[in-house]
Amino acid sequence: MTNPQQVQILTITARHHDQRLDNFLLSQLKGVPKSRIYKLLRSGQIRVNKGRKKPNYRVQLDDQVRIPPIRMEERKPGEAPAFLLDKLKDCLLFEDEHLLVLNKPAGLAVHSGSNIQFGVIELLRQLRANGDLELVHRLDRDTSGCLVIAKSRLALNELHKLFRADEGLQKIYRAILVGRWQGGEKIIDAPLLKNTLQGGERMVMVDGAGKSAKSLFNPLDYYPAATLAEITLFTGRTHQIRVHAAHQGHPVAGDKKYGDEAFNKQLKQQGFKRMYLHAYRLSFTLNQQAYDIIAPLDNDWKALQQHLAHD
Repeated sequence: MTNPQQVQILTITARHHDQRLDNFLLSQLKGVPKSRIYKLLRSGQIRVNKGRKKPNYRVQLDDQVRIPPIRMEERKPGEAPAFLLDKLKDCLLFEDEHLLVLNKPAGLAVHSGSNIQFGVIELLRQLRANGDLELVHRLDRDTSGCLVIAKSRLALNELHKLFRADEGLQKIYRAILVGRWQGGEKIIDAPLLKNTLQGGERMVMVDGAGKSAKSLFNPLDYYPAATLAEITLFTGRTHQIRVHAAHQGHPVAGDKKYGDEAFNKQLKQQGFKRMYLHAYRLSFTLNQQAYDIIAPLDNDWKALQQHLAHD
């Protein structure tokens, strides 16, 4: 993350290779509105390799991006920064009179909490000025993908029944797993037990005393040091995919809690700093209407796949 108060020279890493310049700048200049970034590009104050570039320029590995000092916006107490609101505006996948579905970015919590002032639901209520919006389910902060928001109390109750039943609802994820998955498609049927360690950190482990948990892992693509997999959930336990993947010896790439520390460190050094778990598809029927929603993978995810393929 850059400091907008001073000149920055940023070197493009594999994580951002071939990303549009405007999208790269938005990811780096936290708190700076889109309009300000485009103005800086038009005026030539932001330069790439000492030259002017248009917003649609695709940054290349080792490009040098110069960012001038930028005065931060002022906002009222309790009001979310513009960059967070802009980020959420771009995430809408589907909306009707009952619900809306977002493609939640990795790193954005679904609600406020300890050390988190604004989550998805607070941002949405600020954008829509609608206190009736309610989270139907949750995704971990570092997990991206389909997130369902109810637009009324009636819709919330119906959707809660659906999500808690583990039936009539299909949840499909994508994950980049450490190492080459062996044995093809595999059902992992391993009970999970919540445990709290010293310091209050919540952990989940495979344990016979835990609740039933069942996941279908299907490898889609293989890389020298990793595997792209699709995972179908038959149950919805806390951290289910992350723990089942680690239990098989193939933790999710970038997972700080259950992952491979050495692999994650290497990713971070190459500019890939998130967890690569994505809620890819949700299918269900509500009030006799069928919903089938897909959340596309973002540019950062695609950049890592290209990097792994040529590693």
